[in-house]
Amino acid sequence: MAEPPALSRRALLGGALSGAAALGLAACSSSSSSRTTTTTKAPVSPTRKLVPGDLPNPAAAAGTDQLPQIRNIVVVMMENHGYDNVLGMQRGRGDGFTLDKRDKPTATNPWSAGASVPPPGGTDSVLRAFPMPNPCQQSAHPYNTWNAYWDSLNGGRMDGFANSESGPVAMGYHAPDVLPFVNSLAATFPVCDRYFCSVGAQTYPNRRFLMAGTSLGLLGDTFPSAAPPNGTIFQALSAHGITWKNYYASLPSTLIWTYQASLPGFSSHLTKIDQFYSDAAAGTLPSVSMVDPDFDTQSQEDPQDVQYGDQFLAKVVNAVMHSPQWPHTLLVWTYDESGGYFDHVAPPSAPVPDAVPPTLSPGDRPGSFDRYGFRVPAGVVSPYAKKDYVSHVVHDHTSFLKLVETKWNLPVLTNRDAAADDLLDSVDLTAPPAFLTPPKLAAGPDPALQAGCLSTGPGTIPPAGYVTTA
Repeated sequence: MAEPPALSRRALLGGALSGAAALGLAACSSSSSSRTTTTTKAPVSPTRKLVPGDLPNPAAAAGTDQLPQIRNIVVVMMENHGYDNVLGMQRGRGDGFTLDKRDKPTATNPWSAGASVPPPGGTDSVLRAFPMPNPCQQSAHPYNTWNAYWDSLNGGRMDGFANSESGPVAMGYHAPDVLPFVNSLAATFPVCDRYFCSVGAQTYPNRRFLMAGTSLGLLGDTFPSAAPPNGTIFQALSAHGITWKNYYASLPSTLIWTYQASLPGFSSHLTKIDQFYSDAAAGTLPSVSMVDPDFDTQSQEDPQDVQYGDQFLAKVVNAVMHSPQWPHTLLVWTYDESGGYFDHVAPPSAPVPDAVPPTLSPGDRPGSFDRYGFRVPAGVVSPYAKKDYVSHVVHDHTSFLKLVETKWNLPVLTNRDAAADDLLDSVDLTAPPAFLTPPKLAAGPDPALQAGCLSTGPGTIPPAGYVTTA
């Protein structure tokens, strides 16, 4: 997570798991929503402003299906990479790096002698965006903290990354051949090049936004037990008889809201990842699936080898595309936050989710939740996806909430998801599905072909030739 030393996610979530009385990880029902379809029309007027508690379609009952073409929604969230870091080298596809005549990114950041990680020779310098030497990452940098975000943003100039706590590795990116599957995915299905993480902070706050439209003040990776006033999307699904599961390898991310572990029946929705592949093959995925990578090896958090994560994403997407449920499925893939890596697009202002301000620690910069975090890679996979489409619509993690709320006419949770776009610009539900026959995507990488960097390290950062004297 590239953050100051702290308790590990495993230790923290382990505490949450033990508090759930061993959980008994039984599978929940895998049928579709128990409610009947009521309409196929767009349920929301684009001019109607929603507030927390509102139904997207006030003319229909809560929990009723508004989008019958889509029966299953899957979300898979990776970790800690920005748009430019993963997709910046895509050619003619989305808003990535500007390239020079040698096909090298023109992006630079000043790198000052007084930086936390100074340049060679201690002389004020300029650092160009550079390809990472291998698929592994540094363990101590970059930083994804609240302070690093504001320093990197630098008033919207996007030139404070190298001088922030993140250090020079922030200017690194992964070439497309290192992450062949996600680049193929983004080149084939709709990619969202204005999808921002919800807050310029760490993993847990952003995953909380994905589930509840707020972090309830949280900025770091800790486990306060307070519950959001309007609950999480999972509670809303359960309340209306809509099936869901959190499939996980090491730890279920739904327990980032620790109070959920003690909710009656909650443990029945937590299912190991092998069951996801079995359910997909059998055509028994629930209405909503949250699919978690192994956070120890596959999430792409540093210092992991990012190819294991690309391999995992390939396996998940292929399982969905070859499932009997594919004709009526929509999958959203994204990353929780940018990890401190450089991006060239300044995040816009955002609706403040609720009345809870950021919980600032001593030394934290003042601020509020009125601006999105940096861009993260994201896209939509569905037979109804538009061909050759790049979404320039502003999205964040609460767009997933808005999608689920729109589909089943569920009450919006906070001001943030009330105002969010629902990602449906990336699909056409009125025409024959363009991807009913799944397209052939690049194979996921075989990390064994570049084995060794987990023991030898990420190489020299920055590589020679990318630093000039200011």
